[in-house]
Amino acid sequence: MSKKIYFTSEFVSPGHPDKICDQISDAVLDACLKEDPDARVACETFATTGLVIVGGEITTTTYVDIQNIVRSKIEEIGYRPGMGFDSDCGVMNTVHSQSPDISMGVDTGGAGDQGIMFGGAVNETEELMPLAMTLAREIIIQLTKLTRNKTLTWARPDAKAQVTLAYDETGKKVLNMDTVVLSVQHDEDITREKIEKDLKKLVIKPVLEKYNLNPDEVEKYHINPTGRFVIGGPHGDSGLTGRKIIIDTYGGYFRHGGGAFSGKDPSKVDRSAAYAARWIAKNIVASGIADKCEVQLSYAIGVIEPVSVRVETFGTSKIEESKIEEIVEKIFDLTPRGIEKELELRNPKFRYQDLAAFGHIGRTDIDLPWERLNKVEEIKKYL
Repeated sequence: MSKKIYFTSEFVSPGHPDKICDQISDAVLDACLKEDPDARVACETFATTGLVIVGGEITTTTYVDIQNIVRSKIEEIGYRPGMGFDSDCGVMNTVHSQSPDISMGVDTGGAGDQGIMFGGAVNETEELMPLAMTLAREIIIQLTKLTRNKTLTWARPDAKAQVTLAYDETGKKVLNMDTVVLSVQHDEDITREKIEKDLKKLVIKPVLEKYNLNPDEVEKYHINPTGRFVIGGPHGDSGLTGRKIIIDTYGGYFRHGGGAFSGKDPSKVDRSAAYAARWIAKNIVASGIADKCEVQLSYAIGVIEPVSVRVETFGTSKIEESKIEEIVEKIFDLTPRGIEKELELRNPKFRYQDLAAFGHIGRTDIDLPWERLNKVEEIKKYL
């Protein structure tokens, strides 16, 4: 009997305490960029029972009403009085201006910090994303939609999904769905049987069938495995910006440099270069060079060009990886300002807070510049 290899990804809802903080931080960024595209923003948020603290460094020519941003976002997410956390919570603003030492390096077009960033793509879904990550995200998207339109009248905003896939021994072919875990915050007066029935029928089943998977063939389901999930959100556990970086990207399928995205303006390469690395990897896979690709970029603070560019194709490439790296450096402008311009990061047609809610990578519901396959033909010419 051949050996199975298991891989798991998770995703959390917009009402998860850490995700609340990510969305608030990015809502502040959105407000700054709307009136001042050159704003410098590094905004952090902390949430706990009855309190949200917003801090960090912001230098902008516009006024941002942080109190209103926090309260509006909490209300939009769906927290109501009686849940231990709602829009009437206390809001503490501890924002100050950006350090002039950092500004000095950014003003010349250099990176806002040193660091390493990763991006990836793989032929497992139409959008070239890992399947486990995509399924976990789609489950949360479906759940959130049904919670907000009151189809699931008992559901509260906080939730987590997790999907485990079984691969063959090569790790390339998905054999079956092994486990689906879904934990959803709920009202007091609802039975566990009702919760499980609704989530399997209305949330999980449509998502799996969309990807031609049979819900009846899932080996194990764990629906609200503790049996009770009434206390949730920041009342059940504190939240903090940047604590869900794996969910923001590839669900653990590819490596991560460790830098969070939310609350940071595009001069922060933690964000912009990670988007660029996804753009590169997706175009490489879409061009047919490889079935799986991971790109690493590295930067030094105040230095314009990347320190290094590394391409890894995990044995799936038709040409040498060093040749791919040469092609990448010729085609893609990977300076911080080049990335900002190419990916429209200073004047976005999307809201950063929407990326914080449902992921920054592999989105099909928003036209994100780093998801476009606009370099495929150029890559093919170099081959």
